[in-house]
Amino acid sequence: MIKVAMTMALLVALGNPCSIEEEMTRISVREAMRSELEAKKEVDVAREEMLEIKKELAWYSLHVAAAAACRGSTASGGTGPWSNSVLAKENSRSCHDQCASTDRPICDADVSIQGSFGKATSYTESIGRFYNYGCSTPGNTDVRFDEVKAAEDGIFKGVSIHYYRFCCCRRP
Repeated sequence: MIKVAMTMALLVALGNPCSIEEEMTRISVREAMRSELEAKKEVDVAREEMLEIKKELAWYSLHVAAAAACRGSTASGGTGPWSNSVLAKENSRSCHDQCASTDRPICDADVSIQGSFGKATSYTESIGRFYNYGCSTPGNTDVRFDEVKAAEDGIFKGVSIHYYRFCCCRRP
């Protein structure tokens, strides 16, 4: 504050034609603009963080849905002394081969799921779709169904979102 006062006094002493009130207004405007720019930066950072949280939540929700789809696709319902696994399906391999390369080598299903955005508004409206391709073939090899190869924001691609595929694996 002392620095501002000294600067204004110097300007007045040098014969600057503006008044102290005008100079104070200029300083206030300049400080307000700086504050506004800083606030905009903070809002932009918060917006990016929120988008990242939304992406993480969307992928998490898809993975939980895949686990539920696997649970419903297994003859035994996923029994046994160990947990069962859901793997993102590689588009060019069979789930039989993919499961065999893990510590849960038995494939129960190859599920492909797709859900809609928003809350259901009708009891007859389709809010999701699924397939079970079976374990022995690669099934639909469309790379757009491969979550690992999808873009980070691939889950947000609007109403034409592709199915994502998963392998349902268990221990013997």
